[in-house]
Amino acid sequence: MLLHSCCGPCSTAVIERLKNEFDLTIFYYNPNIFPLKEYSLRLHEQQRYVKDANLKVFVIDGTYEDNSNFYESFKGLENEIEGGKRCTVCFYKRMEKTAKEAKNSGFDIFATTLSVSPHKNAEIINSIGQELSKKFDIPYLVADFKKQDGYLNSIKKSKEYNLYRQDYCGCKFSMKKKS
Repeated sequence: MLLHSCCGPCSTAVIERLKNEFDLTIFYYNPNIFPLKEYSLRLHEQQRYVKDANLKVFVIDGTYEDNSNFYESFKGLENEIEGGKRCTVCFYKRMEKTAKEAKNSGFDIFATTLSVSPHKNAEIINSIGQELSKKFDIPYLVADFKKQDGYLNSIKKSKEYNLYRQDYCGCKFSMKKKS
């Protein structure tokens, strides 16, 4: 499985839930994260968790493309509320890259950690996943990872491994919201 990860803390509970069922590879693709220093810190924490937890999981850095190109997709949506249309576009773009990478690299299935957050709408995320599954002809794991104490477990694991937990989703718009 190619598992899109938004960050190390969110991935903890998802990896725990899936690691015995799938041969996992983490795809860390998040050009939405601003600034680059924050992206690097989150990537480092993802890699550190996998190493410190002694997981047999490989982490692919999906690269931090010029995020100004990524932000072009949000023209006209800059003032949307957190969780609104801008976020849906962001989910789609990151999951699309994941689905394409999964298909092109010969994975059997793809998924995302995004639904572990209580701030993310699993119904929207899963709808996107199913659409991309059809588009790229690769199965998508429909899941709401916040259920069965997924989010609570991610907090516990984050504390156990002393992981950096960010205080905003990642984009420059959500960064402004926290101020």
